Amino acid sequence: MTNQKLELTWIGKDKRPRLEPRILLEDPKRSYHAKQRVTDKDLFDNRLIKGDNLLALKALEAEFAGKVKCVFIDPPYNTGSAFEHYDDGLEHSIWLGLMRDRLEIIRRLLADDGSLWITIDDNEAHYLKVMCDELFGRRNFVANMIWEKRTSRENRRAFSFNHDHLLVYGKIKTSFESVRNPLGLTSEVLARYKNPDNDSRGPWQSVSVNAQAGHATASQFYTLRLPSGREIEPPKGRCWLYTKGRMEQEVAAKNIWFGANGDNAPRAKKFLKDNEDKGLTPETIWPASEVSTNDEAKKSLLQLLQDVSVFDNPKPEALLERVISIATNPGDLVLDSFGGSGTTGAVAHKMGRRWIMVELGEHCHTHIVPRLQKVIDGQDPGGVTQATGWQGGGGFRYYELAPTLLSTDCWGNLVINPDYDAGMLSAAMCKLEGFAYAPSETVWWQQGRSSESDFIYVTTQTLGPEQLEALSHEVGLDPNNPRSLLVCCGAYRGVTAAQAAERWHNLTLKKIPKMVKDRCEWGHDDYSLNVANLPMAQKTAVVPAQDDLFGGATGEAGA
Repeated sequence: MTNQKLELTWIGKDKRPRLEPRILLEDPKRSYHAKQRVTDKDLFDNRLIKGDNLLALKALEAEFAGKVKCVFIDPPYNTGSAFEHYDDGLEHSIWLGLMRDRLEIIRRLLADDGSLWITIDDNEAHYLKVMCDELFGRRNFVANMIWEKRTSRENRRAFSFNHDHLLVYGKIKTSFESVRNPLGLTSEVLARYKNPDNDSRGPWQSVSVNAQAGHATASQFYTLRLPSGREIEPPKGRCWLYTKGRMEQEVAAKNIWFGANGDNAPRAKKFLKDNEDKGLTPETIWPASEVSTNDEAKKSLLQLLQDVSVFDNPKPEALLERVISIATNPGDLVLDSFGGSGTTGAVAHKMGRRWIMVELGEHCHTHIVPRLQKVIDGQDPGGVTQATGWQGGGGFRYYELAPTLLSTDCWGNLVINPDYDAGMLSAAMCKLEGFAYAPSETVWWQQGRSSESDFIYVTTQTLGPEQLEALSHEVGLDPNNPRSLLVCCGAYRGVTAAQAAERWHNLTLKKIPKMVKDRCEWGHDDYSLNVANLPMAQKTAVVPAQDDLFGGATGEAGA
């Protein structure tokens, strides 16, 4: 049997958007910070981005590749409401293509020990699993959590659907598992620890000291004399966990319990003090009693945001608290590119994690911003506020995607967008050319760098030999400190590209917009699931209520 790689195929799988790496523009009027520090650990560099989430992910890639510890997304569930004008096969193809495009960038954003968590229902869960196996590698699949999202019985269908899936992938599974955090000990678990013999080492619980006999040695089969004097053998088909000599040592150390009268089968003591830091291994079934439900989340939001309507199925804060607890530590970066009602950011903020959220819909302003303001002001009493000891503090910066860099003039030619000022143009060219935008305060031609000695200078001017000679002189030709400069200009005169390369060895000349015009899809602002705009539509499509699906809002739930 040959070892073949299995792949999921769908209509249009080979078509990928040629994304423009936009810059992000902060709107200080919408950014929000606490009026004073609450603790020394307050975080202020969180980001809320309004805009198409595929373009936003692309905008984040250069700065945050390999830096995100946890991605939680609650994408549209593809329940069919957005696809009533399409055949079933095409419906799945559209959804899978939109997910694939986003997940490819998300994978690049993840740290090596980072993890991706995706909530999804039965409609697409298994297709999504196969596609993620292909994108992340099947060996990096971690688990499929089953979350009890509702506790009431639904009588309108053949079955009452009470659970959602939570697919978990590691960027590198072994790296994620090596840093995965345990859950804290619950009150139910703590109640198991007692101290009936007043052991000075504190409370303990007991576990059996017999084991399956399949791989046992002869030294694990012997007659054991109890403190009462009674002799016993291991149960049929079992053996003692320890050899006779080791058992005697454990008994002498008072690590074995034979019951209050010394006549019970032996059990080993496991002390609370030795297990408190180890916590509990997370299980794959998450009951509503532990992580709450959609309905409880909705009630909490209605109390917090009394003057707006809320999503039908928002994710509860307790669910996000568990994900973030397992996957991250304080100060780590959490990303949610389907911001919905802002649960991920709210919980990450309360837990001392840095966060980035993306949302396209207007509820970015009506839901997320006011919710986060209440969190920052310490006026959100619900969710995990009490469990985390949250008292307010920190802040976030609000960004929008810049308009497209190149626009079309009245003759149909691509030109630099007139909305771009000099700073925006420099930042955009740095992103396109792989430079970090870092304007020097003292050296006018150093607008960005790709290394300690490679810089970029951007201008819309036409440069002649005199200006280029002056630039070359400024950059310098010191063999002990070689530096190079990429010059992106509107045009250059009096010299050809070949002559320039021969004359000024430390300069590389490129014309804008010519140097970038064929790289991207310019002027494409919406990669969201707006059915009316899809090119494969064969019928007149009525745009559904959730016309911003895949731009940021979640289809079924709304995190």
